[in-house]
Amino acid sequence: MNPFMLISVLMTAYLCVVEGQLPCTTPSGGAGKCISLYDCSELYTIVKNPNRSQTDIDNLKQFSCGFEGKTPKVCCPVAETNRSCLTPNLQQGECISLHSCEHLMNYLNSPISRETIILIHNLRCEGDHPVSVCCSRPPNLKPEPNSDCNSATAPLDPASGCCGQGKLDGDRIIGGNVTDVDDYPWLALIEYSRNNKIMLLCGGTLISNRYVLTAGHCVAGAVLQFGTPRSVRLGEYDTSNNISEEDCATVSGGGVDCTEGAISIPIEKIIPHPNYKSKTKKNDIALLRMAKPAPYSDFVRPICLPTSDMTLSPPSNWHLIASGWGVNETVPSNLKLDVDLPFVPRSVCQSAYSGRTDLSQGQMCAGGVKGKDSCKGDSGGPLMWENPNKNNIFEIVGVISFGSTPCAIENVPGVYTKVYEYNSWIRQTMKP
Repeated sequence: MNPFMLISVLMTAYLCVVEGQLPCTTPSGGAGKCISLYDCSELYTIVKNPNRSQTDIDNLKQFSCGFEGKTPKVCCPVAETNRSCLTPNLQQGECISLHSCEHLMNYLNSPISRETIILIHNLRCEGDHPVSVCCSRPPNLKPEPNSDCNSATAPLDPASGCCGQGKLDGDRIIGGNVTDVDDYPWLALIEYSRNNKIMLLCGGTLISNRYVLTAGHCVAGAVLQFGTPRSVRLGEYDTSNNISEEDCATVSGGGVDCTEGAISIPIEKIIPHPNYKSKTKKNDIALLRMAKPAPYSDFVRPICLPTSDMTLSPPSNWHLIASGWGVNETVPSNLKLDVDLPFVPRSVCQSAYSGRTDLSQGQMCAGGVKGKDSCKGDSGGPLMWENPNKNNIFEIVGVISFGSTPCAIENVPGVYTKVYEYNSWIRQTMKP
């Protein structure tokens, strides 16, 4: 796309901001001024860059704030002093342009290793620059294990040994099987209230001691007609029992294992993605900050965030796991279930949804096997895999978003929000 065509796209895609209004807010929520594109050197460099990517173009569109005559106007970022963020290693940093972070630029001046690429991607943050990173002191490309798992508010590094530790030696939600009581200790349920009644309408995933990852449609839009998210339930296995009661079940190999009883923690803050679209389910992701840290145990532990985009070069016959308390056959399940689902490339999945929706880079698919699917009630829960290259730790690769109606139709995979695409938003949104 040449610069003039790109400018034309900007003119037709402006975001309903009052013409000439100053100041304005950038897509990341930062301060800005609505001025001519030609007067905003930071954004105009994207137009002039012959090697710009489609992502660069899409990002630029989001800065549109109207036009003056035939001249497009953009919300040009204004420097801010308070752009604090947390790095994956839990260091306090500042969200600034990659080019302003000297030690990261030094990494890019030498042959770039795969570790460097992963590091910089995981440092991405939602700043006022097209490529913003959480810049702190020079990071260690091979972080040392974190000795204090319980104190980590930010997502934990897989090398810390503090996340994704689970077992999978029990029986292997439509078409799903009952899990062992201590399988997937990061699973959460969102408790909604209406007329003094508690309802369980969505799931979630514990990713640190204060934050649960869920779907945007679980905290915004139509779901609020049924109830308001009030608290997060952790350590649950059998929802038919009272929340504080132990849940017991026979485990593989014989014997009985019992939980310590589930716990409910009030929600302090609900944070849907700022660009969540209820009609298309684009950016269908949200964070819940709990009012107090989760007490870790054998039944309550966080999962790891993905460190790479496995959808680009998936392993042969890559199978993923969905888990939750959703509908099993025709009725909601009281017991925690799981189901194996094959990965489906987005191009193949798109054909199943042709005419209904256009899948984006932030979405991925799994399933399409008759009788096996995540389903109503599983929304917001995790799509996971056990990474053999990371000592078999579990990573959350997707958040359950939507699928076929009815569930588990052959050749119609379920659609999931791809977590890797939102790593930077997650890391910057989470606060100590």
